[in-house]
Amino acid sequence: MPANLCITPNLGSEDMDPEVSTRMIILSSKANVSESEVVNHLHLLNLPLTIKWTCYGAMISGKDKYVKEAVEELRKLDPYGIFTKERGFAPGDPRRCRGHRYGPREGFHQMEKEFQILDYVSEALKNPKEVVIEKEEPVSLDEFKEIMNESLND
Repeated sequence: MPANLCITPNLGSEDMDPEVSTRMIILSSKANVSESEVVNHLHLLNLPLTIKWTCYGAMISGKDKYVKEAVEELRKLDPYGIFTKERGFAPGDPRRCRGHRYGPREGFHQMEKEFQILDYVSEALKNPKEVVIEKEEPVSLDEFKEIMNESLND
C-alpha cells in the first residue's frame, strides 16, 4: 500500500465525537455570492468551526449546533443559490482527502451530477408551482387477458 494511504488514520477525538458534523456548502452556478464571499462570511461569524475553501464553495466542520447556525446565517446571503450537504469526514481526513489519495474522492462524481441540476432547483425554489401527481391505476385482469390474447393471435 502506498505510504500516503492509511487504513487506520490517527484521528483526533473531535473526529469521533457524535456532536461534530461536517457540511459541504455548494454554490449553484447562478449564485449571487462567490466562494470567497462565503468563506469570508463564515469567518466573520466567529464560530468555533473548521472552514475550508473549496472549488464548489466551502466545507465547515464543528459542533453540530455551530454548523447549523453557520448554515442558517449563510443562507441569508442567497437563499436560492446556496445548498448544503452532509459529509461524513472532516476536512483533510486522510481517508477522503484527494491530496492524500491522488485523484477524485468517492462521491465527487455524484456531487458533479448534482451540481448540474442546482440551477433548476434554484428556479423551482424561487417560483414554486402546485404539482398534482396522478396515480395510475393498474391494468385490470380482463384488459390484460384481452391484450395477451390479441398479441398471441398476431
